[in-house]
Amino acid sequence: MQKVQTSSIRKLDRKDFPRRLLEIPDCPEKLYIRGQLPPEEYKWLCVVGSRKYSEYGRQAVKKMIGGLRGYPVVIVSGLALGIDSIAHRAALEAGLLTVAVPGSGLDLKVLYPASHQQLAEKIVAAGGALLSEFEPAFQATAYSFPQRNRIMAGLSDAALIAEAELKSGTLITAKFAADYNRDVLTIPGSIFSQTAAGPHMLIRLGAAPITSSAELLDALGFELKTKNSQLTTAYNDCSPDELKIIALLQTPLPRDELIRAIGMNARDANILLSMMELKGLIKEMMGEIHLV
Repeated sequence: MQKVQTSSIRKLDRKDFPRRLLEIPDCPEKLYIRGQLPPEEYKWLCVVGSRKYSEYGRQAVKKMIGGLRGYPVVIVSGLALGIDSIAHRAALEAGLLTVAVPGSGLDLKVLYPASHQQLAEKIVAAGGALLSEFEPAFQATAYSFPQRNRIMAGLSDAALIAEAELKSGTLITAKFAADYNRDVLTIPGSIFSQTAAGPHMLIRLGAAPITSSAELLDALGFELKTKNSQLTTAYNDCSPDELKIIALLQTPLPRDELIRAIGMNARDANILLSMMELKGLIKEMMGEIHLV
């Protein structure tokens, strides 16, 4: 993959700012871009969450975004460690465009975090964009992250909060989204998890709980495709037997229960499941088989 160079950074004319961003009262004076802005008519969804994410949070975000495959949705996030980068990668895996708003300038020498330079390049190479109001050589500071959070919220039609402690930058993004009259959505978590405290507080304040991609698509205003159509779009190369397993695994199942539901003999079913795991379609964890 060709390396993204500093020379590809350009300053947007105000007339070319995303229209949603122009609607907010504290719209940035300047905006720098690397890459291409996705179509305005797409639904732009901000997905943010904790840097200290749980395995549940990672799986939930991947599954939610993976279920958007084939729909005109743009995933907006902050390129940060944790849920942000998981959201960007899930978007790329699902063939969706994604926009990253780092808390730094866009020059590769200062891009934050430095460990996500390759992810930034993939975002641009896939047709997405990096955006920042900061000068290209600006280094990230403590104040620059909450400042950029308003841009993520302003760019989007809705914000999905995955995991967040009660005192976190993620909740700053949620507040901006509410202030800008964007829909605030959240993924419920375990009552025993500190990173679920933020989402549960948001639900008490009126945020919509989201527990499936279907609910997320409905919240974004899409008419849901039929189950067969969704499966065909998301799993074009799958055999009929594989599609049957995928349909059964909308809820994770123990291996024995899944094999009984498939209606195949155990030997053939286990071979098929092994092949699907090698293809990255399913994964067995804690005694149950899940969709990836």
